[in-house]
Amino acid sequence: MDKLTQYLNAHSHDELHPSEIANLLKDLNEKNFDEAVQAIPKELIADVALELPDRYFEDVVESFTPEEIAESVSELESDDQTDFIQELEEVDTNIAKEVFDQLDKEDQKDILQLKQYDENEAGAYMQVEVYTAKLDQTVNDVIKEFAELRRKDELENVNYLFVTDKKNILRYGVGLDNLLVFDFDKTLQENIEKNPEKYKPVVGHDHDDIKEVVKKFHEYDLNSMPIVDDYDVLLGRITSDDIYDVISEHATDQMYNLAGVSDDAEEDDDLFKAGKARAIWLGINLITAIAASLVIGIFEGTIQSYVALAVLMPIVASMGGNAGTQSLTVVVRQLALGEIAKNDAYRTIKKEVILSLVNGFIFAIIIGIIAALWFDKGMLGVVIALSMVINLFSAGFFGSMIPLLLKKFNIDPAIGSTVILTTITDVVGFFSFLGLATLILL
Repeated sequence: MDKLTQYLNAHSHDELHPSEIANLLKDLNEKNFDEAVQAIPKELIADVALELPDRYFEDVVESFTPEEIAESVSELESDDQTDFIQELEEVDTNIAKEVFDQLDKEDQKDILQLKQYDENEAGAYMQVEVYTAKLDQTVNDVIKEFAELRRKDELENVNYLFVTDKKNILRYGVGLDNLLVFDFDKTLQENIEKNPEKYKPVVGHDHDDIKEVVKKFHEYDLNSMPIVDDYDVLLGRITSDDIYDVISEHATDQMYNLAGVSDDAEEDDDLFKAGKARAIWLGINLITAIAASLVIGIFEGTIQSYVALAVLMPIVASMGGNAGTQSLTVVVRQLALGEIAKNDAYRTIKKEVILSLVNGFIFAIIIGIIAALWFDKGMLGVVIALSMVINLFSAGFFGSMIPLLLKKFNIDPAIGSTVILTTITDVVGFFSFLGLATLILL
């Protein structure tokens, strides 16, 4: 708590950053955390609560009255206000209603507007606070108006001017650097009409998938994007900081899905919920492991006749599993980043198969020599070498094919991919190794 107190005392309220306070709070034990929360400046309560991991949210809001929380929420941008109210509803719907009722009508209207969107739609991530200028305004008037709003601290993170007509239909977008070289005595329309194509904005629609918006931010290197409805009426904007959050969330989801765990469950303090989510995938994995064991059981006689096979079996399966995971991870990530086009599947599969085959031949020679020398039998080296090539080929093929197929059917490529792939590489590895051993050695 001393560090937090020192930080608060060393900075004026204008200099305090919620993320710094959140980082200091996370370092405290439970007792000191409860005491330190009370030291948070009242206007930063909501900001700090949103910066902290979800498991801290309830502890923070329970330390303050609905009136204090509402006052803090009123300081947030509309998208953050909506996030806060939705999180608070998950904790306590009654307190959430009390807080919401104490906000002014304009804030309530904005929150209700944003809550109507699904969590994967662009509209759910936009701010409705957006500075716009009209086509018939002079540049001089626009700059004066903008400067006045900025002095009142009613605008932040503005580097792009949205230009609308009288019906609030978005017509153009002008960077502030371009605005400064306009003729100040002329209207925006007079300045823009010299080269109108230059000022056509990259836009998103409120019901667009947020993943498509993220791709546009990458493709056009945007700092902000205007969001319009089906009639091109300007509704709000999405800023780069929102996009960073989306990218981080999607990356986390992808990592968890590949491991067969749930993001929501792992963020929750409920051990039963997290354990249940993990147990489902472990149960599926148990079934697939039994399938691999059944393959081994088919060749029980071969293994009893040649005990060395039992020693070498795990090597084939392990190499196949690792090679498949490499292909799988690369393809899943490239799909998430939009680096694989719709007609690019053949090239992707071909690349992964070639890479796996090259590695398969290299390591087949290595393990073949080792096995032949280890057990003093040359044909055993040939068996494991051939099996290694077969299994790494299947690893490359299925490691790239599985996520591409899942994507084609609009299923998250990361979900279940690892379990499916491991089953295939285990079955192919054991079957090829023991099958070849039966044909060649016995």
